[in-house]
Amino acid sequence: MSDPRQPTRRQATGFDLSQFIPYRLAVLADEISQTIAQVYVDQFDLTRHEWRILAWLGKHRSMPAKDVGRNAGLDKMQMSRALARLEDKKLVAVERDEEDRRGNVLGLTRQGRATYDRIAPLALAREEYLLSALTVEEVAALDTIMAKLLRQASALNDKS
Repeated sequence: MSDPRQPTRRQATGFDLSQFIPYRLAVLADEISQTIAQVYVDQFDLTRHEWRILAWLGKHRSMPAKDVGRNAGLDKMQMSRALARLEDKKLVAVERDEEDRRGNVLGLTRQGRATYDRIAPLALAREEYLLSALTVEEVAALDTIMAKLLRQASALNDKS
């Protein structure tokens, strides 16, 4: 493994943002997120943060709010705002966590479950369309590559 503090062979040619992997991944993630967002924004009036909360609760039924926020990649302020909107829309129910009296447990309401059940297949269809540009082997390789990059980034963050 190379030392992240040492110059690389690419540095000899100068920095080119258009070839910088973190930048390219961010652009790709934004572009893909926008294609999926067209489903839940236009048809269901949900933000990206609200959809992430619904998606986690749709899969896991109920979860402590802090776990939903962490898994959805939301900071406390983003989580609080999105959760307030979801409660106003009657899509998520909030109950006191019996195990951790300081926290809350979130779950989908009947309307929230119905909304999730309508959005999830549409989001999956968009994902399937995007992945159709790849072979089965490329999809498997992409999964492996993403997992490796995530582990490497996490390790680097842990060192900082």
